[in-house]
Amino acid sequence: MIKPNKYPLLFALLTLNLFLSIACTADELQLPDMGDSTGTLISPAQEKALGESFFRNIRSQLEISLDPDVQHYIQTLGQTLVANSDNPTQEFYFFVVLSDDINAFAGPGGYIGINSGLILNSESESELASVMAHEIAHVTQRHIYRSYEASSRMSLPAAAAMIAAIIVATQAPEVGIGALSAIQAGSIQMQIDFTRDNEQEADRIGIKTLERSGFDPRSMPAFFERLQYASRYYGDGAPEFLRTHPITSSRISDTRGRAELYPYRQTPDSQNYRLIKAKLRIGSETTKLEDLVRYFQSKLDQGTPEQRAAMQYGLGLTFIKKQQFSEAEEIFSSLNQRYPKQREYLTALAQVAVNQQDFESAKKRYLQLQQQYPDNIEYQFEYISILLRSRQPKLALQHLRLIDYRYQNYPNYYLLLARAYGDLGENVNLHRYMAEYLYAIGQTDAAIMQIKLAQKDKGLNFYLSSILEDRLSFFTAQILALKQLQE
Repeated sequence: MIKPNKYPLLFALLTLNLFLSIACTADELQLPDMGDSTGTLISPAQEKALGESFFRNIRSQLEISLDPDVQHYIQTLGQTLVANSDNPTQEFYFFVVLSDDINAFAGPGGYIGINSGLILNSESESELASVMAHEIAHVTQRHIYRSYEASSRMSLPAAAAMIAAIIVATQAPEVGIGALSAIQAGSIQMQIDFTRDNEQEADRIGIKTLERSGFDPRSMPAFFERLQYASRYYGDGAPEFLRTHPITSSRISDTRGRAELYPYRQTPDSQNYRLIKAKLRIGSETTKLEDLVRYFQSKLDQGTPEQRAAMQYGLGLTFIKKQQFSEAEEIFSSLNQRYPKQREYLTALAQVAVNQQDFESAKKRYLQLQQQYPDNIEYQFEYISILLRSRQPKLALQHLRLIDYRYQNYPNYYLLLARAYGDLGENVNLHRYMAEYLYAIGQTDAAIMQIKLAQKDKGLNFYLSSILEDRLSFFTAQILALKQLQE
């Protein structure tokens, strides 16, 4: 598990600036007015690079869920909202941060993080969707770029650094202000102000997105009101969401008034939402396994058949944690027979087999999942991981070579390649791909160490030597630029 550093987004800020410093060859560019909402501050390619760099460093600092069912759910929900937003063609990537804190944030390039604590504290899927719709609106309305003032002429790296600093400031103001001081260059004047108007605009557009997506618009003021009511008990420990998205009575009143303009709609929660909440509840740091057993058992006879099934699912996952595999398999087998189209039950059966080291059963179940859900890359990665655990590195390598190019920059792809080559005794490629994995999760210093280990191997040929030298130069340049930025 990757533990968060003290100031994760400050590091992200510095590396974002570094990334664009390397990418941009012009010293100065004539930029439009910083309040311009037309999207011409940076090009789409630069914005994409900014977002990728941002997320790479988020990966190194925060624990991101890699669970295929969690990832599929949050992406599906997010893309449903995007399709009904005011800019449905914009690219977005949604991910779950494993943290009990109630928070959500939008980064550059359409990267939106949702804390597991926020999902668990939502009382309906519409409430969760309301927060995500709000964050989507922050991106589509380009509030990240519109929320500061500066001179109309500056270098692109400086502009990128300011944008990143605004993100830091909206998440942790004391860190963001320090970051601005650290990177401020010359006489550039800057002002962070994620305004009340920004929040109201995100609320207004988010409510429209909610309604178009089939969710209850009234869920937004309901969730805000519940958070505001609970905040009186938090004191200094108020959720980050309340600090970064201040909730006032007038804001609640405004969202309620807008929501009331739409006809009342009863929107039931999806079964996927119930199951993901059950899974994330088990991963919470504040809940003991015995308490979870009692919680799920107390609800087995309550609600609809689907609600009871979700509680059975949660109980089965708790049994896996307690290594009571036979009890877990019995629950999931029953659920899978009753609801064969619900992927989470088959995934859970595969996980039971993995925990019991019954790799043949696990492979069969993950193959079935791949056939049913070919676009879920995590199922392919899970299958390849099982091949490696069952000592089949050659077959694993064959499957890795068939992975669609869209997923060949994923950290897990590089990690599996490194493991496969390591099992085959090909140490040059082991270190080469381990370097790529470490770079992908923001550990550039460690990536350099892996490249140097590869360069010392006796089996090095001219082709691999050239690749390693090129990557070493690239990684070293980034480290040097980051050091200069911090001086």
